[in-house]
Amino acid sequence: MRADDDSRAQGLRGHVDPSELPCATRATVAASAAADVLLRTALSAALTAPMLSWARPRDLRRERPHLAFYGALAQARDPQAVFARPASGVPVERSAASRPLFAAPGAEVDMLRFESPFVALNPAVRESYASFEQNRVAWAQRWRHGSEPRPTLCVIHGFGASSYWLNSAFFNLPWLFAHGYDVLLYVLPFHGVRQPRAVPFSGWGLFAHGFAHFNEAILQGVYDLRVLIDHLSAEGVEQVGVTGLSLGGYTAALLAEVDERIVLSVPNAPVADMSALIPQWFPSNLLVAAGASAAGIEREELQLALAVHSPLTYPPLIPRERRMIIGGLGDRLAPPEQTEMLCEHWDGCRLHWFAGNHVLHWGRGVYQREMLEFMQEAGFAASGA
Repeated sequence: MRADDDSRAQGLRGHVDPSELPCATRATVAASAAADVLLRTALSAALTAPMLSWARPRDLRRERPHLAFYGALAQARDPQAVFARPASGVPVERSAASRPLFAAPGAEVDMLRFESPFVALNPAVRESYASFEQNRVAWAQRWRHGSEPRPTLCVIHGFGASSYWLNSAFFNLPWLFAHGYDVLLYVLPFHGVRQPRAVPFSGWGLFAHGFAHFNEAILQGVYDLRVLIDHLSAEGVEQVGVTGLSLGGYTAALLAEVDERIVLSVPNAPVADMSALIPQWFPSNLLVAAGASAAGIEREELQLALAVHSPLTYPPLIPRERRMIIGGLGDRLAPPEQTEMLCEHWDGCRLHWFAGNHVLHWGRGVYQREMLEFMQEAGFAASGA
């Protein structure tokens, strides 16, 4: 598409050729991208610490049979064989949230928790994966207008960014709540209260125990959210939508491919192919490459093993008009090609670009208004306050 001079204010839809952007927008994209490269390098350096415990050649040689296990499932492309439907009737406890730091005016704020029935898909790691006590309890914060069920938007945070107040502010959830939607803020495995005690940052455990544990954590992230969707349905909620940032966008995309009950999915700055990101994340990429090479692991083996939970592996279950993607032209943590791959896989669904990077979303208000419009057009309707 040809971007006009007002593109930064109005947002960009569809395919964008960076060379055709206005000078001011190109400058914004370039500056955003440069900042993102610095952030990516710092984050990647921090990730080398948890990875050092398993990225040694002898440990990766033990991982190799696990890679083959997941690779065979990825080749089969059967989502039902990978993403097990949750057990029915999982008891979910509800309690009033004590002094939420950031919530919509007038919202009834509850905390939901349950003992996750998830069992690792790979029998060889079931015992070790289940040993993380805090991760066995799933959590979410729910905002309600009252006892009457309303369409509910499930919001999934990005890697390391699990705090409720941060996601409430970033996604402008009080504004969406004011338009009549209930909100559920979901905590991914090994984040927030689900992480082991005394770890340096939220999400540490996701990368601290090898590729098999990482794969299982992604599968559990989808599983536990489906348990919460079951709970909402049992309480009379008829419409559930999902959105999420980065790793949360990855999970939101997967939900659209494994659970037909989802009314709509809006991945934001999403990851789509984990294996394509690894070579870009210096310096942790050097650690993984050196260990894999010494262990005799081919790049294709790792790619296939990670594809078991890639949104690019499975077809979407919800119609094209209920799928929307938001991407950042200056994003270098989940770069634009990740968004483009998912959009192509999703049959060229609705796509909105902003000029910022992974953290700074210039024009966020523009895409939030478009997202609300999209939600209403898709029949995900709520009565305004």
